[in-house]
Order: sequence, then C-alpha cells, then structure tokens
Amino acid sequence: MKRTGLPEPILRLIDSLSRLPGIGEKSATRLAFHILKSPQQYAESLAKSITDVKDKVTLCPICYSFTGDALCDICKDEERDNSIICVVEQPADLVAIERSGEFNGKYHVLHGIISPIDGIGPEDLRIKELLSRLSEGKVKEVIIATNTDVEGEVTSLYLAKIIKPLRIEVSRIAHGIPVGGDIEYIDEITLGKALRERRGM
Repeated sequence: MKRTGLPEPILRLIDSLSRLPGIGEKSATRLAFHILKSPQQYAESLAKSITDVKDKVTLCPICYSFTGDALCDICKDEERDNSIICVVEQPADLVAIERSGEFNGKYHVLHGIISPIDGIGPEDLRIKELLSRLSEGKVKEVIIATNTDVEGEVTSLYLAKIIKPLRIEVSRIAHGIPVGGDIEYIDEITLGKALRERRGM
C-alpha cells in the first residue's frame, strides 16, 4: 500500500515496526505515532533497550535459553532438580512453563521443531547438545514439552526414539493443551496441569 503525507522518518519507522510478528501496517502506524508523541527520554530508552538486547543477550551454553551472563539464572540455580530436563521449542515456551510454577527442573531449548516441509531436520536443532547433556549420566527424566501440532508431535516422537535407548525416562506433557495450541499462549493453570499429568512415551 502506498503511503503519502508522512515524513520519511515516520514511514521508515512504520515499515520497521510492521516487520515484527503479529504487527500489521495499521498497528505499526499506531505504534509509530505513540513513539512520536512520547517524551524524548522514552524514545531514547526504547532504542537503548533494543540495542542492549542485540548487544548483551546471548544463548546460555548449557540450555540455550537467553542470558545476559555466562549462564542463565535457571542453569545457575543449584536448588533446581538437575535430574529432570524439560525440552521446549523456544525460550518463550520456557517462560510460559516457569509462570505455571509447577516445574523445578532444568530446561533445554531446541530453537525450532522438525519440519521437513520447511527443510528443518534434527540436525538444525539443538538436539546434539541435548544428547551431550544426557550422556553425562545425571538426568533421570526428560519431559518433552513441544507444541501439540503435527510438527511438535513429530519432534517429540523423534526425541523419544533417540533418548529411550539411553535408559532415561521420557514423558510428554499431558494434552490438557488444545491440539495445535502454542505453549507460550496457554494459561498457567492449564499448563501446570499438563506438566503434573505428563505421560510416559
């Protein structure tokens, strides 16, 4: 859509904002106007927050969630149960599970799911790193908490197949979560119930 009547800097900002997931041109325009009307200090703080995220946030070398330090807070926490690992697709899923308050183990973030139609295979995920963690012999159970869509199920079955020979218990979160639902959008009560009622694979 051709936009006229606005200065080039605003058009560039609208274009940048509209590239964010779930933000269309109308929402991007509203956000751009909100930023424009806000105090200079807010705009500078927003810009710094964005650059800080890119400059200072990295992947935890153990679980591959986001961290601003050498290790993420969960991996550093010695009070958490090292014998259970919950495998999730994305860091946002980890955040959602943490909100449920039902899990006190450690995590492993795959950064995706197996999706042959998109050309994503097991070698494109953090599966090799997961197997390396499991080979240390400290883990007794792996909870697979991928989404309940087709790709999530394929990924969970693949993981169960390669983990079971290691004589580690493999469980899947219960399906109180609707089929096709994304974990990061599930309410805390439903997610907590799914964790408590997880089933063996």
